[in-house]
Amino acid sequence: MTCFGLDLFIRNFPTELKKKRIGVVCHAASITSSCSHILDIFDSHSECILAAIFGPQHGLYGQTQDNMVEWEGCTDPKRNIPVYSLYGKNRKPTEDMLSGLDALVFDLQDVGARPYTYVWTLKLCMEACMESGIPIWVLDRPNPIGCIGVDGPVLSEQFYSFVGGAPVPLCHTLTMGELASLMKNMFFEKLDLKVVWMENWWRNSLWPQTGLPWVMPSPNMPAVDTAIVYPGMVLLEATNLSEGRGTTRPFELFGAPYINIEKFRKILLSYKLEGCFFRENGFIPTFQKWSNQYCFGMQIHVTDPCIYKPVLTAAVIIDSVIKASDGGFEFKDPPYEYETEKMPFDILSGDDTLRNELINGISLEGLIEKWAESYEQYTDFISDIVWYPEKSQ
Repeated sequence: MTCFGLDLFIRNFPTELKKKRIGVVCHAASITSSCSHILDIFDSHSECILAAIFGPQHGLYGQTQDNMVEWEGCTDPKRNIPVYSLYGKNRKPTEDMLSGLDALVFDLQDVGARPYTYVWTLKLCMEACMESGIPIWVLDRPNPIGCIGVDGPVLSEQFYSFVGGAPVPLCHTLTMGELASLMKNMFFEKLDLKVVWMENWWRNSLWPQTGLPWVMPSPNMPAVDTAIVYPGMVLLEATNLSEGRGTTRPFELFGAPYINIEKFRKILLSYKLEGCFFRENGFIPTFQKWSNQYCFGMQIHVTDPCIYKPVLTAAVIIDSVIKASDGGFEFKDPPYEYETEKMPFDILSGDDTLRNELINGISLEGLIEKWAESYEQYTDFISDIVWYPEKSQ
C-alpha cells in the first residue's frame, strides 16, 4: 500500500520542527492511510504546536459546494486558533497570517489537472513563505490519474492565472511535491522547500492501485472516475454547456437544452475515440448552469484509462456540440477565477489556439500532432524534478 507524505512526516517527525509553531494548509482529504486527519494528529502529537490553519477553495471540509464561491476564516472552536481562508479576501497568506509561525506544512490532495486550484494555492504559499523567510513542508500525495499520459496544450506564460501558473499541460502527470520542486526551480530559488515524498507509489498507476481510501478533495470530485475525465471536461466550465454540476456525476455528465441529441450522437461517435464510450443520459441540474432545466446530454464511461485522452475527448465533445447546436453553443466571457480580461476558455486550455480551432472546426489529427510537438520539450523540462519511477507491467 502507498504511504502518504503525511504518514512518513508523522512517523519521522522532523527534528527541526519539534516544539515549533506550525501552520497547516489542509482540507478534508488531508488524511493518513488509516484515515486520521492531519489536524487531529497534530492536536494529539506531543512534538507539534499547531498555531494556525489555512484552507483552500471549497473550505476546510468542502462546505462550499458550487464553483467560485468564496469563504472567509474564523477561529477554530475546538483549538482556539485562527482558521484562514485562501479563497476569499486573500488567496495568498499575508505577512500577518504567517507572523509567529516557524514553518508552514502544506497537505492538499491534487487530481492531476492544471486548472485544479490547489496547485496554485501552493504556488502562492511558496511565494509568501519565501518573502517571510520561513520554510514550507509539502507532504506529497498521489496523482490519482498517474497512468493517463500528458494531454492537452501546454500553458503559455501570457495566460497565467489562478487556474494555471506554470508551463504544464492540462493533464500534467506530476504530483504536488514534484510541482513544488518545479516551481521552486522556476520562481522561488531562495525558498526553503522540503518535500516529504511518498513510499510505494508509481507514476503510471491509478488511484485504486494505491490501496488508499478516496476522500473527496472537493465537493464536485466524488470519485476517481470524476478525476479521470476532469482534465478535459473542466473546459466546459468556460462554455454554456453544463459540465454536470448540480448532478451526482459532475464532469462525467454533460449537456444542454439546445443540443440536437441525435445529430450530436452521430457526429461524436464518428470520431471513434479510444478508451471510452458514451451513453445518452439527459439530466436536470439542481444548481449552476441550466438549473431546473432538462439538458439533452450524455455520460462518459472510461473503459481504459491508459489509452483514454481526456483533453482530446473534451475537444471532440465541444466540436460535436458546436456542429449539433444550430448556434446555441457559446464560449463564456470573463470574469472567471479572478481573471477579468482574458477569455475563460483560454486560461483553462492554455492559450487562445484551441478556442479558435474549435470555432473554425478542429482537425483531430492536427490537434494530436500539434500537442505532441510540445510534449518532447515538456518531458525535458520536468526531467530533473520527476521523483517517482514507473512500475514495470
